[in-house]
Amino acid sequence: YVNAAHGERRMKSASLYCSLSYCCRRPWRPPLLREALKFTDKHEWIRVEDGIGTVGISNFAQEALGDVVYCGLPEVGTQLAQQDEFGALESVKAASELYSPLTGEVVEINTLLADNPGLVNKSCYKDGWLMKMSISKPAELDSLMDEAAYERYIHSIED
Repeated sequence: YVNAAHGERRMKSASLYCSLSYCCRRPWRPPLLREALKFTDKHEWIRVEDGIGTVGISNFAQEALGDVVYCGLPEVGTQLAQQDEFGALESVKAASELYSPLTGEVVEINTLLADNPGLVNKSCYKDGWLMKMSISKPAELDSLMDEAAYERYIHSIED
């Protein structure tokens, strides 16, 4: 390419060419959007960034529940141990308890869910998150499943 400011000519990066040609030779796959998520066997997920975990339910769980009409969530400041019940979701066909994926303190709840609980169905991994918590025992993350392990788990319980 030509750097117009200095009139220099430079070759395009060979690594860019190699990486693009490699991508073009293999079938396209969508990126793993949930690669940073960890899952529980009760179908909650958590994404931890800077010691704060955002918690929600998996797509599998929201599909099984159906249209969510009510979200019962804890108060900010609630202390939770891993696997403690922290709330419930109610749908037109079922109710389901929610369980904390890790030990910590609730620092925020998704207040949008009070008026629009359907966000859990429409956007379970983004806008439909349930709560945020400070993480007291980061080592507990090792007991949770990554996305691939969770997918295997779902298939094992469906069979």
